[in-house]
Amino acid sequence: MQVSTRPAVPVAGFLITLLGAVLFSTKAILVKLAFGATHTDALTLLMLRMLFSLPFYVGVAVLVSSRKDNVRMTRAQWGLVALLGALGYYVSSLLDFIGLQYVSAGLERLILFLYPSFVVFINALFFKERITGVQKWALLLTYLGIGIAYVGELTIDPSRQGLYLGSFLVFLCAVTYSMYIAGSGKIIPLVGANKFTAYAMLAATAGIFGHFALVGRGEVLAASQSLWGYGLGLAIFSTVLPSFLISQGLKRIGANNVAIISGIGPISTIAQAHFFLHEPIFLAQIGGTVLVVLGVLLLSWKRPAATAAA
Repeated sequence: MQVSTRPAVPVAGFLITLLGAVLFSTKAILVKLAFGATHTDALTLLMLRMLFSLPFYVGVAVLVSSRKDNVRMTRAQWGLVALLGALGYYVSSLLDFIGLQYVSAGLERLILFLYPSFVVFINALFFKERITGVQKWALLLTYLGIGIAYVGELTIDPSRQGLYLGSFLVFLCAVTYSMYIAGSGKIIPLVGANKFTAYAMLAATAGIFGHFALVGRGEVLAASQSLWGYGLGLAIFSTVLPSFLISQGLKRIGANNVAIISGIGPISTIAQAHFFLHEPIFLAQIGGTVLVVLGVLLLSWKRPAATAAA
């Protein structure tokens, strides 16, 4: 009998997903570099990110809406898509960008990686999904890891200004993003993933543009040409390109494998922060990161359903 040597996960799908996860992890690095080089504010940087991302999502929205199998959304669904988009990529992103003014890129990524645990709590509270024994252990590992990494961060630099405020803002970002994830999981099966993503991003962009029109600092845009380069980099390399790569990864290797491979995110951010931002790597950070990643992998892992004996 010939034994198949085909890998469990196709190599192309693995590499596409890995690249998407690594590119997503560059967001905090680019934001920190932009703050240091241009002294801009979070709202201005976020506005530029969405400005350069806008043409891509408009194109996707037009494309999916013109297809023969396009699903016509109800008024309630339009409202829900707009609400989730504003929550997930306007409110969450603004909280994240402001928080990055006070915390390290490595700590930001670890705190953000709590969002899968918040999704579990939301599904249990609002959708009556039971928290399993494995999930309880996963939650324990995740929060223990964050605690270890956070104590280590305080030990390295106990005098850092705004550390608690920045951590709280990133924590709120993880909470609001988990609401987006939980809600999108309910509506995507009804309207389609591409259509939901495109219109949710457009709703978020409208919120950000409106916010900037009211209180934004337009003079900052004219004063710093390099700021536009950072905005373009955030749009292409940390938003549009990885979102399409991860979508392809989901198509090729499935959600479980994508969740597992995406565990590289915090590790990638910490490594990049060390090389590009000169942030220190310390033992508590490494140990906490390992526990957080293990906890998220347990939360993401879905065991195969039992099958009848042949």
